[in-house]
Amino acid sequence: MKPEPNKTSAAVDQGEAFPAELSKQIKARFHHVDHDFMGRPRLYFENAGGSLRLKAALEAVAKVDAIPDSAERIHEVAAWLKNVQLRGTEDVRLLLNADGGTVHASLTASGAMFDMIRAIAEHVPGDNIVTTVLEHPSSYDAASLYAQQLGKELRVARSNPVTGGIDVEEIVRLVDERTCMLVVIYASNISGAKLDLEQIVRRAREVKPDLYLAVDAVQHAPHGLIDLQKTPVDAINIAPYKFFGCRGSGFSWLSERAALLPHHRLAGKRPEFWDLGSATPWQFAVITEIVNYVCWIGSQFSDERDRRAVFARGMEQIGLHEQALLARLLEGSPRVRGLRHIPGVRVLLDHQDLARRDLILAIAIEGLEHTEAVRDYEKRGVIVYERVASSIYSGRMLNSLGLEGAVRVSPLHCHTFEDVDRFLEVTQEICSAVAA
Repeated sequence: MKPEPNKTSAAVDQGEAFPAELSKQIKARFHHVDHDFMGRPRLYFENAGGSLRLKAALEAVAKVDAIPDSAERIHEVAAWLKNVQLRGTEDVRLLLNADGGTVHASLTASGAMFDMIRAIAEHVPGDNIVTTVLEHPSSYDAASLYAQQLGKELRVARSNPVTGGIDVEEIVRLVDERTCMLVVIYASNISGAKLDLEQIVRRAREVKPDLYLAVDAVQHAPHGLIDLQKTPVDAINIAPYKFFGCRGSGFSWLSERAALLPHHRLAGKRPEFWDLGSATPWQFAVITEIVNYVCWIGSQFSDERDRRAVFARGMEQIGLHEQALLARLLEGSPRVRGLRHIPGVRVLLDHQDLARRDLILAIAIEGLEHTEAVRDYEKRGVIVYERVASSIYSGRMLNSLGLEGAVRVSPLHCHTFEDVDRFLEVTQEICSAVAA
């Protein structure tokens, strides 16, 4: 058996970095981690807006999408493509730990969320829809649109300006026996705060046992394990491009009862089928490569043979490594100050419990407007991004948290302590230049 990592309370709080050799191998599996596509050195700390790409995912696209055959035919190559789709479909279920239900492949996760919310809102009784102020527009705007069209009340849970998330009680208090559905994000794409989805599902269904729940897991999926056996929801989406995959693809899962709700489909298809038009086999091939990769990480720490168990271990180790990176960002090291200790830096929504946060930070630099700060980072070879109140993707969330804006910093597990230290050095340079 491979040795179990030491997971004392202190170790878990500070995370657990990958061994140096494994980190080297992980970084080698991604494109453009240390350089941009033109070969210029840079740090890409903007993975909350995109994501560094697995080489294997891009190779899968090139291989599968080059095949002209339709998977709907009877030929040998068509059968191979069909197996790619079947394997990818099962890997979506494995990733979510979902039994049965329907896997829906779409062009974007946002488009699928609109469709799923519409189907539930239009066909499930209830005079109100509950959501949160921290939702991505694809969830919030869909809930708002169909609430307005159907004459339902939209109830919006407030954020917690200390944790940067949403308290369970704040959501549950809005649910009653007349609630049509609950729409909730898994983790904030501003603060990284993880919502306690297990408690939200359990408590909300204590109020209304047959409540429909839709979850936006796009931001959280690359950072933490999803387990629908513990959080039985009716609709959930992920975006492969945020999960080391490719743009132009979204995947969702619907429970059996949600999948059977009236929705756009070809009349000859099964009533629970949600895809429209011909399938794109490369989408499924990419999902399989993502799962294969996480399983490879899991296999470095466990001799488990079950694919879901190995995947779960891989995601656990990814989470622990990212927690270690987050701790390093905040506290620094003997050679460089952390963000909490650099004069001129303000860490926003700086909740102390790192286990309740994904690897996303919001900061402000005194004397520097957020967009200017982003430009200054880019001049020094670091890519971060501003979240400002004028943006449709962040204004509502920032206002709820009492913020005008922030510089969002979002590394990925393929980064190392050395990458974090370089970012901290650049931050110190910027602050020193502003103060001069």
